[in-house]
Amino acid sequence: MLVGITVMPEYFQSESVDGVLDRLERLAGVTAVTTSPYVMAPADRQTGFREPPIDAGAGKVRLLDRNLWGKRELWARTAPSFQPNLNLYRGLRYQPPAADDLTREQGPVVEQFIRKAQSRGLKVYLQVQAAIPPGYRVQFGQPEPEDCPRLPDGSVPTRRLSANGSLASPHIRDYTLALLRDLCRQYPTVDGLRLDWPEYPPYLLDSIFLDFGEHARGQAGRMGLNFNRMRSAAAALYRRLHGALTDEDLRICTEAGSLVEARRRLLPEPAGLEEWIEFKASLVESLHADFRQAMNEAGGQGMELRPNAFPPPWNIFSGLDYGRVSPYSSALSVKLYTMHWPMMLRFYGDRLHQANPGVSERLLARALARLFDTGQEPTPDRLEDFRYPSPEEPHPVGEAAQHRKIAQAQLEAGSTPVCSLAHAYGPTTDFRSRLQTARSASRHGFWINRYGHLSDEKLAIVGEVGRLA
Repeated sequence: MLVGITVMPEYFQSESVDGVLDRLERLAGVTAVTTSPYVMAPADRQTGFREPPIDAGAGKVRLLDRNLWGKRELWARTAPSFQPNLNLYRGLRYQPPAADDLTREQGPVVEQFIRKAQSRGLKVYLQVQAAIPPGYRVQFGQPEPEDCPRLPDGSVPTRRLSANGSLASPHIRDYTLALLRDLCRQYPTVDGLRLDWPEYPPYLLDSIFLDFGEHARGQAGRMGLNFNRMRSAAAALYRRLHGALTDEDLRICTEAGSLVEARRRLLPEPAGLEEWIEFKASLVESLHADFRQAMNEAGGQGMELRPNAFPPPWNIFSGLDYGRVSPYSSALSVKLYTMHWPMMLRFYGDRLHQANPGVSERLLARALARLFDTGQEPTPDRLEDFRYPSPEEPHPVGEAAQHRKIAQAQLEAGSTPVCSLAHAYGPTTDFRSRLQTARSASRHGFWINRYGHLSDEKLAIVGEVGRLA
């Protein structure tokens, strides 16, 4: 069974390659590791980004479990770990960041980590962002305005957690494909590539109502879909949620128990909505087909493609249909980032309550918990019951709900393995419980995100849980 941990380069820069690998083998018993093609150095608040990520402000309570250069919170800058092959990016709107002194001084440590990990019998993967040039790390990068995904009225959401570009943009796609070709040639021995956010991340309510920009219009036409009908249907639903929501709607949602059933009961003639969901799924599917082809063309036929994915039912809105991307994927990693689930429902709930002040907050909270099946107990009666947990708080989700999400993803993925992708953030006892759930939910193994949240005590728990598997 796979036992994998994501270790970003700053940690083997800080703790040494052998120090990290010794700890992973001795304590955690890992069989696979993931890293990314960049290197890091401390910076100041004015020029750097926060580590760990602040998650649109909700994650400002979050601190690292492992000191990074002596700190549990810091600001940092990055550089690519390699010299990009500029020929691969010639003529593209987006260009890779230039190698600099940090690249020359620290860049070789990534190749060293790959080589030494594989010499110990571990599988090694590289993770990059699917639609945020330059793609090396989630916190930096920003598409040009014309490549941003847009709401039905043509505007760009004013608040976004992810900086994903439009999956319909040829400029976004061309850059990512060039990056994958570059990585296959720069690091030809890696076992595979993991793509993060190869979808429309639905963290905020507006993020669900994408994508209706000009790039999307063109792609819809080429796919034989009616763009205007999709846009009109999405706009009508958006208006209903922003001012016409009723308590009876919320009762129906709670009684329905699933998004699919609630949609059937509330929107019995969803002209255009099903087409819009189909459109997003088609965009995501074609993106994965392009990923696989680009890797093959660059000599990476033997490399695995392992996308990370939102769990059900969020994947309906993100566009990542497990069955449709499976033919191009070696395995799927379905995220059990359980500190995000209450945060997302709070984002949705605050927006809906603000737009519909007359509805019952209790009904709204219960409808959200039921539709997105987080298993939070007791069932929330107030929106403030949904919040990003502090480092000392257990994640307010249920074990059975996590099992249901992985089981549903595996059912839809067919024969393509689905692995649980747990997050290390949170108190130790809760981490143990969530990791046991992740392990038992998937027969194909589990990944853990962020070595920086894995104390030595937590690493020992990984080893215990992995041995039980």
